[in-house]
Amino acid sequence: MDSGSADGTPDIARRFPVQFFTIPDGTFHHARTRNHAASLARGEILFYLAADALPAKRNWLDSLLANFNDERVGAVYGQQLPRPGSSYERQDALGAVYGQERLVKDPAARAQLGYRYYHLSTVNAAIRRAVWQATRFPEELKVFEDLGIAKRILDQGWTIVYEPQASVYHSHHHTTKGLFQRYFDIGYTLRQLEIWNADTRGSFMRDAHKLFRRKLERFHGNGGARNVGMSLGQDLAKSVGMFLGLNERFIPLAIKRHLSAFHIYD
Repeated sequence: MDSGSADGTPDIARRFPVQFFTIPDGTFHHARTRNHAASLARGEILFYLAADALPAKRNWLDSLLANFNDERVGAVYGQQLPRPGSSYERQDALGAVYGQERLVKDPAARAQLGYRYYHLSTVNAAIRRAVWQATRFPEELKVFEDLGIAKRILDQGWTIVYEPQASVYHSHHHTTKGLFQRYFDIGYTLRQLEIWNADTRGSFMRDAHKLFRRKLERFHGNGGARNVGMSLGQDLAKSVGMFLGLNERFIPLAIKRHLSAFHIYD
């Protein structure tokens, strides 16, 4: 599914035995486009891999697929590793969410996992086609549609598996302003989906404390004061952005439009 790329991707893709579709440039929508692509697919399992994600292991796809031997599993997502040279902020953020332990998300694990319970990233994931048909990506969300479908999948009784063996390299070089705006949208989405509660709040604060301690360890080690200071500033920006997003109903619309990274108010 191509939405107007100009880097030769269509010509490369057509060399392989795939169905290749195009949509007009500028019409891409995170949820709507994913639903459209899924409706065209023919297989029982829908695989998702972001254009800038590179599988880190040869058995990446097999590791995702093997989890569907359990009929209760509705979706599986894999580990995301920071690319070489990534910022401390990205290294720590990805490390906090994508650990080495395989997780099976069912109601019994909800309180323990906190905010990670509803986490699912289609940067590197697979969804059972029948489950997608019953849930679909929520098109009322402009972004974080994977968080939206994860809630639908879990609330309807299927499990979601985090599989660390299915790893990819994927990270971005975010600016401090970009992180502030991105986390504003995360806070907004958590509130919209009604999944910000005592469990998610408590787990978020615990992980934030661990990340802060990690920053201090780097500061006293060989991390470099400038890089550590920048990372601390970015973490602060993320926290403020998320707080404002969670409380966006108290902010005038004209201001909120400038706070959102993904133009959720347009």
